[in-house]
Amino acid sequence: MTDFLLELYSEEIPAGMQARGVSDLARLIRELLADSGIDAAETSTYVAPQRMAVIIAGLPARTPDRYEQKKGPRVDAPEKAIQGFLRANDLASTDDLQVQDDPKGAYYLLNIDAPGQDTALVLAAGLPDIIRNFPWPKSMRWGAGALRWVRPLRGLTCCFGDDVIDFEVDGLRTGKTVRGHRFMAPETSAPVSAENYVETLMQAKVMVDASARAQVIEDAACQLAEEKDCMLVDDPALVNETAGLVEWPVPLLGRIDEAFMDVPDEVLTSVMRTHQKYFALKNSKTNKLAPYFITIANIETADQGAAIIAGNERVLRARLSDGRFFWDQDRKTSLEARLPALEKIVFHAQLGTVAEKTARLEKLAAELSGLLGADAASAGMAARLCKADLVSGMAHEFPELQGIMGGYYADNDGLDASVGAAIRAHYAPLGPSDDIPPTPEACVVALADKIDTLAGFWMINEKPTGSKDPYALRRAALGVIRIVLEREAHVPLLPVFENALALHGQAEGDRRPCAQVLLDFVVERLRVYLRERDVRHDVVSAVFAHGGDDIVDIVGKAKYLADFLQTPDGSNLLAAYRRADGILKQQKMAANAVSADLFEQDAEGTLFAALSDLPDTLDASLQAYGQYLDELAALRISVDGFFDAVLVNAEDDRLKANRLAILAGLVASMDLVGDLAVIEKG
Repeated sequence: MTDFLLELYSEEIPAGMQARGVSDLARLIRELLADSGIDAAETSTYVAPQRMAVIIAGLPARTPDRYEQKKGPRVDAPEKAIQGFLRANDLASTDDLQVQDDPKGAYYLLNIDAPGQDTALVLAAGLPDIIRNFPWPKSMRWGAGALRWVRPLRGLTCCFGDDVIDFEVDGLRTGKTVRGHRFMAPETSAPVSAENYVETLMQAKVMVDASARAQVIEDAACQLAEEKDCMLVDDPALVNETAGLVEWPVPLLGRIDEAFMDVPDEVLTSVMRTHQKYFALKNSKTNKLAPYFITIANIETADQGAAIIAGNERVLRARLSDGRFFWDQDRKTSLEARLPALEKIVFHAQLGTVAEKTARLEKLAAELSGLLGADAASAGMAARLCKADLVSGMAHEFPELQGIMGGYYADNDGLDASVGAAIRAHYAPLGPSDDIPPTPEACVVALADKIDTLAGFWMINEKPTGSKDPYALRRAALGVIRIVLEREAHVPLLPVFENALALHGQAEGDRRPCAQVLLDFVVERLRVYLRERDVRHDVVSAVFAHGGDDIVDIVGKAKYLADFLQTPDGSNLLAAYRRADGILKQQKMAANAVSADLFEQDAEGTLFAALSDLPDTLDASLQAYGQYLDELAALRISVDGFFDAVLVNAEDDRLKANRLAILAGLVASMDLVGDLAVIEKG
């Protein structure tokens, strides 16, 4: 058994494309080997800014012999079908096929008897095509060559054991040496094999394992922070991103001028993280942002990074000076005074300006405040002012701080703290892992913003299609779902949607149908959301089939019903429901009213009496739903007794019709909790 190594050396691969790139490379090589009958189970991948590599251990020297029979079309099949089979198998004529007879007629049979070949030859033949046709999401050409790659490709290392797998791509020929760090080991050209690849590069100041680089960054950064009685601000995404920017990570500690420390923390962290890829630190005792940052260098220097630190401090100082300037200037103008400028910002060509949107939000907030237990005045003020920071200098310079800065400016204007908190959080939740807004007023404004957006785009028929969702409407719907569920707010979505559509100016006759379609969309997102949390989607569908627009009630009922169906009583009753429903659908006889005079078995009267004690309708409340399920559970003994003792398909039509009527009553009683016909069989 022999180990295989392939390294592709290039200019810097973007950090966000590295993991997917090396994964695709490994997959394509495994598929190449699998087509020749080789299982490449022991595959390892390595990626760094200038290289990605695949190592496969324990490959056989030769591919296995291949014997296969392929059944082709019938002999009397249309000529196009026969020619298609020939082309698919690289055959010129039917002379290479065998004719086989079976009871249905003669058909063509292809016998494939191919001896194995050297694995190295298989790789040499297939790897050039993999490289030339590599599925980078973005690629480029350079020089006079025809090859497209994410960045200019500079070297190919390909070994099978100690031997080079020889091939050429766009003028690059394979070898068995690797290049070291471009600054600390630029002259390195060390011979490698799969067995010593990682160690050889480590000696050449290249840490090729991405997870190892990430661990070094995190551990060393935490140690530097502890030396200053600080702790690293948790940011796994930044750790992984910086690991994709360096081949030899060297964390260095820099200082922030005290003059900038009264600027909001979000400004400081945004400048450091988003623009410079610096790690922020917090004081371990006060939990406030500390006047330090950590940058990740790609080189060890004789001065222990002093020059690098000084350079990064200068860069950060200039960037923070911009932030400081905008912070000071923005506070000179109130949010209220900024509102007229929103009339010049178009939200959408068909949906008007941002000023018109905030006017709608204020009205929606008034409706939603009572439903979420919020202070209507504060929520209305926050809705009115929530977009005012869009015309601030800070939001223009740092767009990622929209909303957050509005909260600070509201506080600066002397507004109630609940107003600032609502403005600050009204975009939340942006992603599935984000927290919902923390206060009722913030939830009101966030809901109003998302519902207004959904209603507007539904009105103009700009809905998500397939994987396309340019206006992030699925995310908005998920935000509505999460806020309502996590606040346990009983919000009647259908009239709220209708009101939102009315505020957009939709004609009265069109509102209800459009609102219903929007509600269906939200419920579908709800099904996806619950499925990811192991709540059965079929149970949700069963409950929703009876209508309703209060998703708190829908989810609560779905959980009640799911728990009920997991009990012995529930599962047996569901089986009885399916049996009864099946019998009723098979019979053409109409089910009339039940007559006690036609009871022949005690079980008939017992079940009928139990069904008669149940209500004909069910209150919409969650409490009533749970109580009704308990009452249904008590039916089990009566239902089991009926099916054990009673023959429904009696010879006497009167008896048969009477028994069918009892079963119809059972089905109707159970259907009150949902459309149980859609429950999947477990």
